[in-house]
Amino acid sequence: MMKTLRRWQDRSFGRGSAVIPAPVFDGALKPNQLLQEAEVCCSLEQPEDLATDGRSLYLADGSTVIRVSDDGVRERVLDVGRPITGLACVQGGFAVALEGSEVRVMGGHFDGRRFTEVNGRRLHAANALVTDGDRLIVTDGSALRPYTQWRHDLMESNRAGRVCALDLSTGGSSQIADGLGYAFGAAAFKGSLLVSESWRHRLSVVLASGEVQEVIGQLPGYPSRLTPASGGGYWMTVFCCRTQLVEFVLREPAYRQRMIDTVDPDLWISPQLSTWRSFHEPLQYAGLKQVGVVKPWAPPRSYGLVVRLDANGLPRYSFHSRAGGTFHGIVAAVEVGRYLYMLSKGAKLLLRLEVEKAEMKVTP
Repeated sequence: MMKTLRRWQDRSFGRGSAVIPAPVFDGALKPNQLLQEAEVCCSLEQPEDLATDGRSLYLADGSTVIRVSDDGVRERVLDVGRPITGLACVQGGFAVALEGSEVRVMGGHFDGRRFTEVNGRRLHAANALVTDGDRLIVTDGSALRPYTQWRHDLMESNRAGRVCALDLSTGGSSQIADGLGYAFGAAAFKGSLLVSESWRHRLSVVLASGEVQEVIGQLPGYPSRLTPASGGGYWMTVFCCRTQLVEFVLREPAYRQRMIDTVDPDLWISPQLSTWRSFHEPLQYAGLKQVGVVKPWAPPRSYGLVVRLDANGLPRYSFHSRAGGTFHGIVAAVEVGRYLYMLSKGAKLLLRLEVEKAEMKVTP
């Protein structure tokens, strides 16, 4: 009874759970145009993930793994026959997540290892793989929706993600943590794991005991994959930013259900990887085109963002492609040599920035 009364008071006075938060970009996340200035390496068909063995860059494009050289030459090294949703280099071979429901090692020392379930539950939305010695860490975004239906998972307010460890030596597996708000990316962190929780807009530390501790919350976007940065720290991709319109819709269950039932997902009021491809798209306040141009300060339906984190998981600086830009839906970033390579799933492009030069423009 008290809970119902408190909810009614919050909705009546616009406070508590009825507040519609959409944090602004500021400090280390202050907007710039550096990502929009990135060099285009190549165009792709179905880009999904990046990986490196420390020497070469590999990317997952549809069902193929491609090696990309410094001069942009592409060489197909593997075709698995099914859409790849996660990629990692593993001791001379590759670990691939296939359609989110299977993890398989192909080539190298652990060739043939295959995982389809952990703790008696099938993998459902495996979206990121991280090598940790003889272990492979996998984030399984949701137990309720497959990988391709990530927008459904958000609109249904699901919290069914998990982090699992796959033992490549023995073939065993274990679940490290469950009940995460769409786990989408992990990295080794001081003997534990740093994990992105997209729907909770935060980075969390997952301890060996399974306890989850927030490192940084109230991010202005939806964090995803994490990779190591040279000199310590991490690169974190943010595949879209939050808006008040989407936050408002997430507080209206009847509206969301009707939208899910009757509207094409590409036209939902929800985060998108790209935008302005159809006149049917929902308008956002102040987001109208003026003289054919979307102003960069407009509420973005899609966005491009990569964040440099320090060794404690806190933001140092960031690269942006704003509302009027085109390099949106950044889902992976990997540092190889002097370059940071970034995958724009929204634009279907592989991009790169020279780290040292870009860093000089965003740090004092």
